[in-house]
Amino acid sequence: MRAVAVLGNLSLDRIDGGELRPGGGPFHAARALRSLNRPAIIVAAGAAADKALMLPPLVALGIPVLWRETATTARFSIEYDGDERRMVAEELGGPWRPQDLPEQALATVKWLHVAPLAGSDFPPETLAALARSGRRISFDGQGLVRPARTGPLELQADFDPELLRHVSILKLAEDEARVLVGEPTEQALRELGVAEIVVTLGSRGSIVFADGLAEHVPTNALTGPDPTGAGDAFAASYLVARAGGLSPTAAARYASGVVAGLLSGRIT
Repeated sequence: MRAVAVLGNLSLDRIDGGELRPGGGPFHAARALRSLNRPAIIVAAGAAADKALMLPPLVALGIPVLWRETATTARFSIEYDGDERRMVAEELGGPWRPQDLPEQALATVKWLHVAPLAGSDFPPETLAALARSGRRISFDGQGLVRPARTGPLELQADFDPELLRHVSILKLAEDEARVLVGEPTEQALRELGVAEIVVTLGSRGSIVFADGLAEHVPTNALTGPDPTGAGDAFAASYLVARAGGLSPTAAARYASGVVAGLLSGRIT
């Protein structure tokens, strides 16, 4: 059984004024992956000064981790008001260039999720390098709509279309989809030019676009005191399901179940 991989910058997050804590796609994906009993690799990056705060909690999740040192660590302030989330980007993480990729460690990986925190994290040439040898790339839509600047997070659709050229699966949150295409209808999603797209709708499930058709996939209620990282957990679980042979709609149901378990505390 070949491993899947998740690659991206870690972050330090302050939730509702609390203490700084580890975050970012690799961390939240690892929380899901440890419960799925499938070989996986995490490739994570951050600044040396923050390594002692971020790396031990990630390693403790039990997934093999490769660490890449960067000049800065992404930092976010996040506040929740019910289902509404307000974010301030206080620092951006470093970009990933083709020469930064651990090619040997990823040699057997055929399914890989790329988890950007901003539009500057993964340029098109890096995605092209990752997609070599027929590797299937899942990409988080944060890399399309989050501008490469600090300050209050305001999504925008000004992205380089080359970013999607080598993407096999595009994962979008509902607000990201609306910024990119307006109402995420079948025709609107088709125009993005990616063969497989999943739009997560929180407690309303997801929209799965595959084989030219879009289908709504409902889910059980997703409840929990802190939904931070739910999208990353969904993306990792979806990737595992697809790599294991499930159809896109079945993979979405599977991923929703994993997220529901994490949010409820049934999966820790």
